[in-house]
Amino acid sequence: MTRFLTLVLLFLVVGCKQQVDKEETTTAIDAYDAREYYDKKEVTIAMRDGIKLHTTIYSPKDTSKEYPIIMSRTPYSCRPYGEDQYREKIGPNTTMMKDGYIVVYQDVRGRWNSEGVYDNMRAFLPNKTGDQVDEASDTYDTIDWLINNVDNNNGNVGVWGISYPGFYSTYSALSGHPALKAVSPQAPIGDFFFDDFHHNGAYLLSYWRATAVFGYMKDQPTKESWYSFPDLGTKDQYQFFLDVGPLSNLDKYYDESNVFWTQLKEHPNYDEFWKSRGIIQHLKDIKPATMIVGGWFDAEDLYGPLETYGSIEENSKGNYNTIVMGPWSHGDWARNKKRQAIGNVYFGDDISTFFQEEIETKFFEHFLKGEGDGNTGLPEAYVYDTGSKDWNTFDSWPPKNTVQSNYYLQPNQTLSVRRGEPLTKVDFVSDPKKPVPYSEDIKMVFTPRKYMTDDQRFAARRPDVLVFETEVLEDSVTLAGDIIASLDVATTGTAADWVVKLIDVYPPDHPDYEETQAYLKMGNYHQMVRSESMRGRFRNSFENPEPFIPNQKTKVQIKLQDVMHTFKRGHKIQIQVQSTWFPYIDLNPQTYVDNIFKAEEDDFKKQTHTVYNSSSVRMSILKK
Repeated sequence: MTRFLTLVLLFLVVGCKQQVDKEETTTAIDAYDAREYYDKKEVTIAMRDGIKLHTTIYSPKDTSKEYPIIMSRTPYSCRPYGEDQYREKIGPNTTMMKDGYIVVYQDVRGRWNSEGVYDNMRAFLPNKTGDQVDEASDTYDTIDWLINNVDNNNGNVGVWGISYPGFYSTYSALSGHPALKAVSPQAPIGDFFFDDFHHNGAYLLSYWRATAVFGYMKDQPTKESWYSFPDLGTKDQYQFFLDVGPLSNLDKYYDESNVFWTQLKEHPNYDEFWKSRGIIQHLKDIKPATMIVGGWFDAEDLYGPLETYGSIEENSKGNYNTIVMGPWSHGDWARNKKRQAIGNVYFGDDISTFFQEEIETKFFEHFLKGEGDGNTGLPEAYVYDTGSKDWNTFDSWPPKNTVQSNYYLQPNQTLSVRRGEPLTKVDFVSDPKKPVPYSEDIKMVFTPRKYMTDDQRFAARRPDVLVFETEVLEDSVTLAGDIIASLDVATTGTAADWVVKLIDVYPPDHPDYEETQAYLKMGNYHQMVRSESMRGRFRNSFENPEPFIPNQKTKVQIKLQDVMHTFKRGHKIQIQVQSTWFPYIDLNPQTYVDNIFKAEEDDFKKQTHTVYNSSSVRMSILKK
């Protein structure tokens, strides 16, 4: 056995916001010297329009056999640059690297050491002619060069990536290159109006600082960062944005030179600018095998994995298409840590290791080294139950053996499967000067992570948060699939946001975890299981917003993303409804304006919101 085959190489964390969030680059690893086992080569590959893309190739020193190519295309840099400078970790995971792959990284067009002009989520051109290019053609041209110029490759190529590199992974499936056999989009961005920077049209203010990464252009290849983040002078994110006031006041931090900030301001609605950048609608007749990976507690990209899988499943009949959803935040599955926890909540040991060894490795080995006939031994859906804390396998996702049940928001904070009569209502005052925080923690973060399982008792105790919960459950209830909140509401104003949170209320005697914050107790913990916002102006159309008619009962429907969660016997199911969620999303002035990015101080008004007991939350319950 060669020295290469006996080495356990550790993987590369390729997460969205690598340049943004330090958490993306931390993992418990053992040191090794990659120089002993890999040769590194840097090349520039010319695309069909003549633009050259920087590409880094790590090839096994053992040249006694052929290897498949596994590639990741990234806007976050192939660093370190220089053929004598090596990455500490390469490839998707340790187990895959034991048997050898040729690992390729590429700076995408217009980023870092590649030439060209960058376009944030560049639109796919299905009928390209001549020298027209997009990320699919760049992928095709890159694969073609690699297959014909890299020694000891076996003619098979796979692509993987997390978050923005996950978007490029999805894009690669549209390249049409016959050598591309397997693609794994992991936490892929699917549409910027529903992922990352918007949720159902509400602008995610918590990602505002990341605008520096995507908005500043460069005019030539560079190995050094050409952008910088604004110095806000505080670690108190809530207070900073509250003091700033209207979004227009943020212009002093980003001027017209920040292209993305300008685009956000000029396109507040789901117009053709955003639609053209979505990748979901193009996922038809996909040929490479696909394995979509996501985390149930991914604050950045939860829409993307679920919608990517669903679109391929619906529009690419006969294609090998699977999904894996685990108890992870953004990119956790690519980190090796013993205890998997999100915030205060512990989910189990070695969960990421299990994924890497038993799922990801098997997928790529089968299609890049094995028969490639689809008989991988893996299920259609590998899904982790975040309540019972175990893996489940299904022949489809959502599973077929579910029933739909409506839970109604009833008087006296009751959540019931029965709707009461007569029609009743409950009011609360929403004040833009005292918005409901999304977290108790005082910090400044690009990527809010732990709030996805945070204790919601602090919110339940506020007068501007409505609470509805069941009695203590006598039998466990397992949710598997989508959640649809159908609210009947009214407001004294002409604009409002609506936020719905699904919460697992623990029993009073629940023990603490190692990860539980010192000031908290897990007894009666209110764990957020799923949450979502809806900018009310988009309740009927994301393309054509409209105001509320003051004091008129109005339907607002919110799709919460899928869950797989068992509410155990002795727990309670709770729903919280509120109108602010700050500064995760920006403040709604509660007075209708055509463009919230141009709202003025006088537009922000305190309003009274009403929720009627005809409101319900539809849940998909797994049959025993």
